[in-house]
Amino acid sequence: MIRTFIKPFSVALVALFTVNSCSSFADYEQMPSANYDHRIKVLVMHYTAIDYQKSVQVLVEPKGLSSHYLVPESGDPSYPHDELKVFQLVDESERAWHAGASYWQGRSDLNDQSIGIEIVNVPQCEWDTSTQPSRAEHGENRLCVFPDYDPAQIEKVIELAQDILERHPDIHPTAVVGHSDITPTRKNDPGPRFPWYQLYQHGVGAWYEQDTLSKYWKIFNQQPLNTGLLQAALHAYGYGLTETGVYDETTASTVAAFQMHFLPWLVNGKADSQTSAALFALLEKYFPEKLEQLWTRYQAELTAQPAPRWQPKHGQIDASFPEPEAQRSSRELVNDKAGFKSYRGRGELLLSAEQDLTAVLEVNGETLNIATPLRAGKTYDYSLHRRTQDGINTFHVKAVEPADATLEVRIPYPRLIDATADYQGRFDEVDELIEADIAKGFPGAVLVVVKDGKIIKQSAYGYARRYDEQGQLLAAPTPMQPGTLFDVASNTKAFATSMAMMQLVERGQLDVNKPIYFYLPEYRGDGREARTVKDLLNHHSGYAPQVHFFDPENKLGKGFYSLQKEKTQRLMATKVPFDVGNGVRATYSDTNFMLLGTIIERITGMPLDQYVEQNIYVPLGLHDTLFAPLRKGRRPGEIAATELQGNTRGGVVDFPGVRTYTLQGEVHDEKAFYAMDEVAGHAGLFATAPDLAVLVQTLLNGGGYGDVHLFEASVLDAFTKPHQQQRTFGLGWRRAADGQLRWHFGPYASHQAFGHTGWTGTATVVDPALDLGIILLTNARHSPTTEVDGAVEFLGKSFETGNYGSLMTAIYEAILEAK
Repeated sequence: MIRTFIKPFSVALVALFTVNSCSSFADYEQMPSANYDHRIKVLVMHYTAIDYQKSVQVLVEPKGLSSHYLVPESGDPSYPHDELKVFQLVDESERAWHAGASYWQGRSDLNDQSIGIEIVNVPQCEWDTSTQPSRAEHGENRLCVFPDYDPAQIEKVIELAQDILERHPDIHPTAVVGHSDITPTRKNDPGPRFPWYQLYQHGVGAWYEQDTLSKYWKIFNQQPLNTGLLQAALHAYGYGLTETGVYDETTASTVAAFQMHFLPWLVNGKADSQTSAALFALLEKYFPEKLEQLWTRYQAELTAQPAPRWQPKHGQIDASFPEPEAQRSSRELVNDKAGFKSYRGRGELLLSAEQDLTAVLEVNGETLNIATPLRAGKTYDYSLHRRTQDGINTFHVKAVEPADATLEVRIPYPRLIDATADYQGRFDEVDELIEADIAKGFPGAVLVVVKDGKIIKQSAYGYARRYDEQGQLLAAPTPMQPGTLFDVASNTKAFATSMAMMQLVERGQLDVNKPIYFYLPEYRGDGREARTVKDLLNHHSGYAPQVHFFDPENKLGKGFYSLQKEKTQRLMATKVPFDVGNGVRATYSDTNFMLLGTIIERITGMPLDQYVEQNIYVPLGLHDTLFAPLRKGRRPGEIAATELQGNTRGGVVDFPGVRTYTLQGEVHDEKAFYAMDEVAGHAGLFATAPDLAVLVQTLLNGGGYGDVHLFEASVLDAFTKPHQQQRTFGLGWRRAADGQLRWHFGPYASHQAFGHTGWTGTATVVDPALDLGIILLTNARHSPTTEVDGAVEFLGKSFETGNYGSLMTAIYEAILEAK
């Protein structure tokens, strides 16, 4: 039942009559306390995004939402009255359901402490369906145009707000907010057309003084706020933003919400000087004590000139000699020396200087014959092939003249060389094992082995596509090639997500010991505050193995059904429950790495695929390692096929939208494909074996390849060392753990060996103790299925080639026994 808005005077009379006529109060003697305040602290403005009649259905009828008031607009064909009225839907003393998960000025769950006003206003939105129509149906690729508000309607809103503020004196001007202010990552109402300044002129809400804004604008034009201080200032004003120092998606959404409220002509989510100035002008007007602290910090940060936390590095040695005084040790023999990895007969040295100089250099204790003097502005490239040995080599700058001169030294990391011709016949038993499986129906494989900086084995077997959708042999199957792309499945966890996190640790942008909410501020409640990034990396967070977001009949209920990446990420951060307590046991979980992918995107401000491709793969010259290859111009014929009938497991599995065709170039993993737009931290990466060989050598080198430096060896050590309780888990990597994962690594892998596997049929091994890397890529799931005791079995997984351990054993034996 909709009631017309009752004036405050009438409300007071009704309340007085009720108290005086209620005999139950007669026996109580009044003793008023001074220690109380009013429950209502916030007034929230919304737009309905639908017309009046639909708004009534949603806000009034059962199983919907609600708000305290509804204000129609003129000219709405669904509005049945001649004049505009304000409708009260919920009494102000009751809790309306309008705010949802929300935060403002230290308060959360604002339904308990706020009054909501719904204002009929309908944005017009269009969807770009040119690329992925199915995703557009769920709100992606959307462009919205916001209409102006009806002037007569706004007059009603102002009158209503004035009455509310009179009844609830604890609502501060800065607590008259929009839905987008209290939930900036989810909502954008009442939108950039809402006339906040007009409301301010009538005593409703906050606004800044123009001359104060101009003052700060000039200052910030000269020296902008850093991201951390901006986040702190937004939090000081009221927004639920955690200071991280990273301009992530949450920060951009919060800035956009602030702009919609106070700078509606400039809504871009970017923190320019005008946005910062408006924020500080508001703080000066309404929160001068908070401003004083922030301003003191701003001035301190202006004078401080800290050294950058991270400097780009090219090669394993990339430094100036003699070392700067601040870096020199009192232990004289340790200065101006460094170790580098190389192999006998290989290596190079690059030298340059800003002034003419002479230098005496030694490698492995032998003086190098270098041209003297070295001329300013010129780069000298010397071969070290006569000086180097396998493993660690010593480098020493003995002297540089004149004394004030500086020599720039660079020694690249080792690069792989092709030595397959020298190892013909070494792996005959391996070839025989794989070829025998191919003859019996196994689809195909590519194997690359690297040892001591050399590619000693590179072979393709069988077919990239062998079967039709019914499991029958194709008349003309597609032969496997060494450069065939594979869906590497969970090797994504290692060679995308983990390597990205290692690089972010190197750059000082990530601390794995910090709580997850430091990077995802919404990650709170139900014990989430206790989880750290490390708990996700080593699978000790307590999550179950996976959530079937792609299936509306998933075990957690329809609320966890999602075909939108943003919704899926929000569900993971706020709703997905834990299966066991934090740190109780290791449970291998895709949810962990889906969250890690989200963290990478928040820190970098880039989609996961763009970050790893631009910061890891392309710098290494790897153009065949990428996400969503079909969207990036690759042809299905270049890619190994996976399941024959989509995600149906031979017709056994079904859910809305299930793929039923042979997958070739689309990520197999359902969560990645349906719920994460093909790019996720747990699956989605495609790569070739030669590209992965470069990544494996990068790891064997301790974090770099050629002149590309990704991370220091100490970072790699931290990620690959064993968990104290579950030694088969590192941070993002699986470990051989002295034979505990024999099915993957075989029995000969050293205690240092690490790697990963993937559901589609991929396995990698990195064994630093032997300077050995193995990349085995198969399309084992591209094979007919049978159902045994209710379980689906793939023909490809009945062969040794599809189960890794036997092949790994044979490869190790071919190397160790020959040695």
